[in-house]
Amino acid sequence: MRSGFFLPVRVLSRRSCAVFVTRLRAAFAAGELRFCGALTALVEPATFAERLDALLGVEWVVYAKPPFAGPKPVLACLGRYTHRVAIANSRLTRLTDGNVDFSWKDYRDHGKTKVMTLNADEFIRRFLLHTVPDGFHRIRHIGFLANGHRTEKLALCRRLLAAPTPEPPAAESYRERIRRMTARGPRFSSIRLQ
Repeated sequence: MRSGFFLPVRVLSRRSCAVFVTRLRAAFAAGELRFCGALTALVEPATFAERLDALLGVEWVVYAKPPFAGPKPVLACLGRYTHRVAIANSRLTRLTDGNVDFSWKDYRDHGKTKVMTLNADEFIRRFLLHTVPDGFHRIRHIGFLANGHRTEKLALCRRLLAAPTPEPPAAESYRERIRRMTARGPRFSSIRLQ
């Protein structure tokens, strides 16, 4: 292992898999999982256990690498995608005859902005693919970042790494925080298309 390497990837891979499977088993035992479509057979405990055993035999890919420009750009990027709706009102351009027009960036064509037209049913279907089902959270942390013991575990990490404790951030409103994280303020306007 190289010097300065933070976490062995194989260990992280196995641990991530074990935690994931353990939590799935607990959720299944508590009746918190719902299966539909092609997954209906997993309602049976034996079938579910067989599928989880198969997961344990798979080598999980865990990619851990320091960000090129440091943590701030990573958090800024995540903030843009984890606290927003799937499409901003400003990208919706027209609603006519049951069709929705909206702008999008074609990165295969040098990031040019283009307009796409979809019938309303397809637009809503695609929009709903980006909504989180009941019982799920958009952002979830495990390990030392899990809510239950984050403060104590981060303090332990800092102590073990001999890292200084950062100064607490100045108090800010949720509007200021969203503006800082997304470079925009919160928007609560309704969708109006003509």
